[in-house]
Amino acid sequence: MALQWLSLVAAIWLQSINGTNSNFPAYSSELKRLLSLSQLQLNNLAFASDAGKLLGFISGVAASHLPLWLVLLVGSLLGLIGYGIQFLFVTNQIPSLSYAHVFLLTILAGNSICWINTVCYIITINNFPLDRHVAVGITTSYIGLSAEIYTVLVSVFFPSSSSPNKAAKAYLLLNSVSPLAVCVLGAPIVRCVNNGMSRRLGVGFVVMFVITIGTGIFAVASSFDKISSGILSPLVVVIGMGLFLLAPLAVPLVEKIMERFQKKCWLRREGRVCDVSVVEGGGGGGERTEEGRKDGDQESGSGGGGGGEGPEEIGVKEMVKRLEFWLYFCVYLFGATLGLVYLNNLGQIAESRGFPKTSALVSLSSSFGFFGRLLPSLLAHIFSRNKCMASTPACIAIIMAPMSASFFLLLNKTTLSLYISTAVIGLCTGAITSIAVSTTTELFGTKNFSVNHNIIVANIPFGSFLFGDMAALLYRSKINTPDGRCLSSKLLSLFAAAILTF
Repeated sequence: MALQWLSLVAAIWLQSINGTNSNFPAYSSELKRLLSLSQLQLNNLAFASDAGKLLGFISGVAASHLPLWLVLLVGSLLGLIGYGIQFLFVTNQIPSLSYAHVFLLTILAGNSICWINTVCYIITINNFPLDRHVAVGITTSYIGLSAEIYTVLVSVFFPSSSSPNKAAKAYLLLNSVSPLAVCVLGAPIVRCVNNGMSRRLGVGFVVMFVITIGTGIFAVASSFDKISSGILSPLVVVIGMGLFLLAPLAVPLVEKIMERFQKKCWLRREGRVCDVSVVEGGGGGGERTEEGRKDGDQESGSGGGGGGEGPEEIGVKEMVKRLEFWLYFCVYLFGATLGLVYLNNLGQIAESRGFPKTSALVSLSSSFGFFGRLLPSLLAHIFSRNKCMASTPACIAIIMAPMSASFFLLLNKTTLSLYISTAVIGLCTGAITSIAVSTTTELFGTKNFSVNHNIIVANIPFGSFLFGDMAALLYRSKINTPDGRCLSSKLLSLFAAAILTF
């Protein structure tokens, strides 16, 4: 049981540093200047980061044939190459790169994320089969913190990075080395160790939720602090975030203590003498474990197609022939992907509004994205016993409503509307992304999940290219300064109206 929880902790650490593409807006304007790019070319670079997901199925195939620790290291090395060479270029340590070179390196770096994500999904789904919705939701929520984590690390370790050029160097350096360091640290405990004793709504998940919610509150508070007074120093934020990331290590210990306490209480209620070792081995608790397994199977079956049966196991060829796949694909495209396009354009959106704190907006969207990814699993944890939780497609439809309203709120040119819209879009995008993992397993099963889900998220680069270029063309049409920038609050209105009309 301890190894199961440690694998979940490893997945949390891996996800927390795996959102390297989420901090792209923090240095995109500097890349635009260094490479003398048009807004359309810059948006194509954002697309390139997402285009790595088009090759994400390779990581799924590799995970089916290679040890997970090796898949993890391959992903981190791809990121090291992709971001590392760009860092050497920005610091003038290698000859100048062409736009095509940077484009290909960005694709490579974007693909590295798929390898690490695939490993995290596999270990959480396999190690917590009865609680996979909750486990996946908790781990994926931490990828929403990546931009916040990288922002505060840059502030602490590169205090002179206030200029755009120095900030670009700092972000690219951290993007290249941080995932490799954490992957090497987590590789020994990243393994499938399910022993069939997973229990729904265990004490460990309650503790994990408390820690995760506390982490999110701290992240949101630090984000608002950056926007307003700046009372908290970057060092305090880094220390606080580090403690919250280490806190899940206590969960295996708490789970073990509570397990022993519950067994003693059970023995006292029975009023008979039992061999504790038999109970610990599963003899005395077999009936309870089997009952929990039946309940879990029924709930899993209800999500995948009803009755007491589990979801149908479907391969890629069969999946793409089904209407439900294309409906799901399009909903994701006009939901989470649309939100990601907005977040990728935060640098230019802030610039068009004359808003100087781009990193603060990135941090705000990251923090609320964290809660968005956590919210579905928290609701599943609360309502699963009552069987009153809405289906995942219904949840996605509900989330789309406030997201659409936030785009229309951008028509208001006040700074407050920019804050609110960015926070809500980050929240809804994170929620849909988290729900999508459970939806894939419910619709198409878990056996081929690693390949199936990477095929589904291929809509992200497609949407990034389509919506991103639409935004770039609007930006270019409204350029009104000698240096080729658009300083107009109307940009957001046009951006929102165009993508929603489409």
